[in-house]
Amino acid sequence: MNPFSSGTRLRDMIRAIRACKTAAEERAVVRKECAAIRAAINENDTDYRHRNLAKLMFIHMLGYPTHFGQMECLKLIASPGFPEKRIGYLGLMLLLDERQEVLMLVTNSLKQDLNHTNQYIVGLALCALGNICSAEMARDLAPEVERLLQFRDPNIRKKAALCSIRILKKVPDLAENFINPATALLREKHHGVLITGVQLCTDLCKISAEALENIRKKCTDGLVRTLKDLANSPYSPEYDIAGITDPFLHIRLLKLLRVLGEGDADASDSMNDILAQVATKTESNKVAGNAILYECVQTIMSIEDNGGLRVLAINILGRFLSNRDNNIRYVALNMLMKAVTADGQAVQRHRATILECVKDSDASIRKRALELVYVLVNDTNVKPLAKELIDYLEVSDQDFRADLTAKICSIVAKFSPEKIWYIDQMLKVLSEAGNFVKDEVWYALIVVITNASELHGYTVRALYRAFQTSAEQETLVRVTVWCIGEYGDMLVHNVGMLDIEDPITVVTESDAVDIVEIAINRHASDLTTKAMALVALLKLSSRFPSCSERIREIIVQFKGSFVLELQQRAIEFNAIIAKHQNIRSTLVERMPVLDEATFIGRRAGSLPGAASTTTVPSVSLPNGVAKPVAPLVDLLDLSSDDAPAPSSSGGDFLQDLLGVDLAPASQQSAAGQDSKSGNDVLLDLLSIGSPSQTSSSTVDILSSNSSNKAPVLPLDDLSSVSLSSKESSNAAPMMDLLDGFAPSPPTENNGPVYPSITAFESNSLRLTFNFSKQPGNPQTTVIEATFTNLTSNTYTDFVFQAAVPKFLQLHLDPATSNTLPAAGNGSITQNLKITNSQHGKKSLVMRTRIAYKINGKDTLEEGQVNNFPREL
Repeated sequence: MNPFSSGTRLRDMIRAIRACKTAAEERAVVRKECAAIRAAINENDTDYRHRNLAKLMFIHMLGYPTHFGQMECLKLIASPGFPEKRIGYLGLMLLLDERQEVLMLVTNSLKQDLNHTNQYIVGLALCALGNICSAEMARDLAPEVERLLQFRDPNIRKKAALCSIRILKKVPDLAENFINPATALLREKHHGVLITGVQLCTDLCKISAEALENIRKKCTDGLVRTLKDLANSPYSPEYDIAGITDPFLHIRLLKLLRVLGEGDADASDSMNDILAQVATKTESNKVAGNAILYECVQTIMSIEDNGGLRVLAINILGRFLSNRDNNIRYVALNMLMKAVTADGQAVQRHRATILECVKDSDASIRKRALELVYVLVNDTNVKPLAKELIDYLEVSDQDFRADLTAKICSIVAKFSPEKIWYIDQMLKVLSEAGNFVKDEVWYALIVVITNASELHGYTVRALYRAFQTSAEQETLVRVTVWCIGEYGDMLVHNVGMLDIEDPITVVTESDAVDIVEIAINRHASDLTTKAMALVALLKLSSRFPSCSERIREIIVQFKGSFVLELQQRAIEFNAIIAKHQNIRSTLVERMPVLDEATFIGRRAGSLPGAASTTTVPSVSLPNGVAKPVAPLVDLLDLSSDDAPAPSSSGGDFLQDLLGVDLAPASQQSAAGQDSKSGNDVLLDLLSIGSPSQTSSSTVDILSSNSSNKAPVLPLDDLSSVSLSSKESSNAAPMMDLLDGFAPSPPTENNGPVYPSITAFESNSLRLTFNFSKQPGNPQTTVIEATFTNLTSNTYTDFVFQAAVPKFLQLHLDPATSNTLPAAGNGSITQNLKITNSQHGKKSLVMRTRIAYKINGKDTLEEGQVNNFPREL
């Protein structure tokens, strides 16, 4: 006999391991014990086999490998005695799992023990099978387990039911064999057997439609009676928890009734009374009672419609919101989110309580309550709810302000009854949390302001007042600067005063300029704010002639700026103020009304969910920072894609900038007669020409040379901030303010023709690509993607996504629709633009992902496109 395998060694080993002070000491003790156990296994020591296996289980729980003892489990299971079998089955469940091939060897021993005359051995086999059963073992042993569901001892029936649940999860095809034995368990009086029978029937209903119909027809009334007896049962010390008889059985019964009542009006009607009784009689001052009420509410909300019951359920959730337990309040908010779609009016009654939850100290409850408030908002309650949320914004935590601000802005934009209310609320948000407002929100605000011509004076005065107290909010500063630049004269002359306005002290022209100067000199102002301030100053130089010299001095300060964008603007704007007074007023006319529909469409097209991010132009700064300017292009309704590229030869415009004066207007007009290059005087950005002048030729402002040089843009991205944007309807070629050369007429060049390809095809969908290239730009390929449905079903929520390697740049335009009609009824098209930085060296390659819904079911298809024409 091995000396380490003594009768008391297990206890000594545990003491020795616990006494170790370092991991190295522990490993040494474990190695010594494992060596002794291996020696005992090699000697086939039967006397202490069960003790050695017990030690192996303890070592396994410490995380050390014990695979060498797996066969000892099988030997102990095969032994006739109950103590050995108990240790063997325990080791089997602990040391092995269903993926082990060794497990196949134990199937025969399990079958023998399931038919054993000793019910305790049968119980051991059922426990082991319920824990480690594989699909093969389930098929082999299912008949024995099914038979044991009718065993005389309730403990065996309970274990057999639990084992059946495991078998059904592994082999759902066996469900029909268990329907009758499972329904028989629902008539049990023993609560342990009954609760396992209820769980078995619940799983059967989820797995098999046949079992669901069978149990629904035969057992619904019986289950209702069982729940009623349980709810009305007198005190039973065996099952009582906090004054409630067996809450676990309550919950299991309610879950099964939920499955049976869902989608069946008759079954739902039969359980209405008992659900109402449980909902009204269960006490909610204990955890057990709240658990039952929660399951009852879930069941009521899931079964077929009963208005009175649903109101009762929502009232219970309202009481949960007043509970001091955060967990109960959280689950109540989750349930109310689901209940809004079923009975929004009943949820509205608890609006005040939900608003209080938005102010809760717990972050998860605040966030969930805010989402619920957002769902509750409609046209009738938007004003009080927005007021409550904005009032709370003043005292909310910094880490919660981003979410709260986003929701408030979305609510105000979606449900605003009138523009003045929308502007008022947005100004409050900008004043309190302007640094948390996203760019598209203040873009939208400016679009609304431009469309509310009767509110221009009111808005600029309100912004002037807000700036006095909230100058640290960046987005408020931007909107204020923009509005003062556009409507500063209205601020000074109090144009468009409304009855609701408070009297404002007289604002002078100098005061208005002070605001812009403060904004441009703020240390916290970024490039966008300072650029907007420079444009505002240029506009004010025309609106306020008396402050023109002061404005020029402010602008001149930035001629030496290290930021190239600001330096270039300052130089050009200074030249406009100093030398071109006769065209300045036309240059800086007010922005035209921005089209809200166009802005909303662009904004919708740029929402997340598109496959690729749009490549935006950027301003390269001296310190290596790239500042995107596309948002301003979107804001001011200027498409950067249509602007001509800057010329690489900058000497001409610098010469004009530093030393060329304007000729008299009559001479300019005469000189312009010889040029047929266009009808606009300047770029569409600066647009001096009248859109209606279609026959008269343009004026060459800074040069009488009507050459065919390409137009030069003095600012790399001047189109990002408009000075005046009367848009020409004639699409004529445009001239640069500081160069004056007219572009040559475009030459037609269709370029080579490339064959179309089938990029992706499955049984349900075909994707084809048609290619074209822009003349003079071989690196850029324009792809028209056409999606064709090959089935008779309509695809909804259709989204196309694409990914390309780093040497490629991808830009996706919005698709023509998000609904793909059935075969033969049309298709969807979407344009892609790919720029290949290694054109001629590497071919195009792309991974695609297409997501859509068929009858509400999500479908995802992925593929890779490798068959692009090599010349692309």
